[in-house]
Amino acid sequence: MSDVESSGSSSGSTTQGGTSPTRRSLLKGVGGAAGLAVASGGLLSACSSSSKKKDNSSKGGSSGSVAGSTVTFGSNYSDPAAKTAFAALTAGATASTKVKININTVDHNTFQQNITSYLQGTPDDLFTWFAGYRMQYFAAQGLAEPIDDVWEKIGSSFGPAAKQLSTGLDGHQYLVPIYNYPWVVFYNKSVFQSKGYTVPTTWDDYIALCKKMKGDGLIPLAFADKDGWPALGTFDILNLRINGYDYHVKLMKHEIPWTDQGVNTVFQHWAELMPYLQSGANGRIWQDAAKTLEQKKAGMMFQGTNQVAAQYVTDKANLDDLDFFVFPAINPKWGQDYMDAPTDGFMLSKKAKNVDAAKAVLEYIGTGAAEAAYLKTDQWDVGLAQGLQVPTYNAIQKKSVTEIGKCKAVAQFMDRDADPAMATAMISIIQKFIDDPSASNIASLQKSAESQAKAIYS
Repeated sequence: MSDVESSGSSSGSTTQGGTSPTRRSLLKGVGGAAGLAVASGGLLSACSSSSKKKDNSSKGGSSGSVAGSTVTFGSNYSDPAAKTAFAALTAGATASTKVKININTVDHNTFQQNITSYLQGTPDDLFTWFAGYRMQYFAAQGLAEPIDDVWEKIGSSFGPAAKQLSTGLDGHQYLVPIYNYPWVVFYNKSVFQSKGYTVPTTWDDYIALCKKMKGDGLIPLAFADKDGWPALGTFDILNLRINGYDYHVKLMKHEIPWTDQGVNTVFQHWAELMPYLQSGANGRIWQDAAKTLEQKKAGMMFQGTNQVAAQYVTDKANLDDLDFFVFPAINPKWGQDYMDAPTDGFMLSKKAKNVDAAKAVLEYIGTGAAEAAYLKTDQWDVGLAQGLQVPTYNAIQKKSVTEIGKCKAVAQFMDRDADPAMATAMISIIQKFIDDPSASNIASLQKSAESQAKAIYS
């Protein structure tokens, strides 16, 4: 759910030199905010979640001679800024392991939509993917290879919560994490200063600010959903603010029906916000929405740093002028305790042809040195390794560490927390809501969501 290009596939290759945790515990394990290592940059290093060490059942290993061999790496890092950072990471892996890496880049949406057929067919040795349930789903399908032996070597680099987010429901590890990033409300400091705007902390203040911006001739909130997934984040944050984290988890697991009044309240608040969102969202890609903010035609934009800050870098916009605030409180019971802060990483295909060399690359990626090197190029994400020292962190990254650290729990985004089929269903439902946010349509869409959820989760 990052770095989306909607222009279609741009595939091609370039060579760059025990107890199994439940989904609920995996998601909530990231939330031990009090212990997050803000000063060092290791966001998950001191969380209190834990998992027992599992017997290693992974095939192969990286102890053999791998120098000079080649691995292929399927990548959805298609946005120019992220693509550059990933190229630097793989170049470092090649320098360290002497393994040649052929990167096959596909635009994010195409990669995500075709991931199942890709993994069932002739996948690359390694592929970029997401932590949490999205990883667990493909591990359970037998489409990913466990990498417990890799984690035996890199485990000291990560805290227990990061390991849990990398662990399948069978208790084996399947992913090496690299970073995470918060979903927050972005704005330009110069615009707020010139207009005398103040950062809102409550829903009423947020709506009042939107009204003021509209009166001043600004688009209050830049907004785009042609790609489908961006608006899922708006649903998530409203749900977290109104109903809380546990409700979010239960809804994603269909332990709460989509016809519940809590869901209706989420859509009602969103409908109240709709007059201040950039119109025509279903026909606009998020990059163009970000440009509206860059050009100071919009006052704010709610999305991930992995997108907005990265787009500022790509467009050579004034990153120093960019700032953000966490989404305002709605229900005082929850305040601003939760947010989406997705974790990305890398996995080994079950059909990998060069397992030993691929594991050697993963072992390199799972080091603090590799993360620090990656983050010299990446100016929007924040690293996960314990004790990570990143002198190159800018103001956005430093603030990201601080604000994630304040959270009592962190969600992974709807299209990662829910069954993939349900997330796809909700993309269509939310786009229909954007076109018609009336109360009657909300009720109809809730019924549709519940009907699809019953079929998907049965």
